Amino acid sequence: MPTTTTVVVDADDPLRPDVRALLEEHLADMYATSPPESVHALDPASLTDPAVTFWTARDARGALLGCVAVKELSPADGELKSMRTTVPARGRGVGATLLARAVAESASRGYRTLHLETGTQDYFAAARRLYVRAGFVPCGPFADYAPDPHSAYFRLDLVASQRVP
Repeated sequence: MPTTTTVVVDADDPLRPDVRALLEEHLADMYATSPPESVHALDPASLTDPAVTFWTARDARGALLGCVAVKELSPADGELKSMRTTVPARGRGVGATLLARAVAESASRGYRTLHLETGTQDYFAAARRLYVRAGFVPCGPFADYAPDPHSAYFRLDLVASQRVP
């Protein structure tokens, strides 16, 4: 049974040493898992772009648990980027908490759609399940992406997800 953790999600600096280490681990795993031309993860410096909002999840002691970013594609669309949890935080709801924050912020900005790209390899299966549970549906390439057998594309219609049944 997963252990529950008090999680605080706040805007953070992707160049902060502990965050940078997590992002470098993320990039290393992406390059170990996917061909270089299929790696679309942003490096820490790219996550400081004004079009990107970056958050971390930390426990009550301030220990880093994970991170997520949203990149504005247009005034109506965003892209989920750099979703990563630390190994000890996996299976504890941290990813779902980060995803919920990114979705809520995207909706509050008035985005109509939130997109994401992730890998098709087994390594990414847990991430794909998380996105589907959150309401994301498969779609074709978006923005500057091209068809790629190593990439899976998803979108969440934020307008539909705000409707009350």
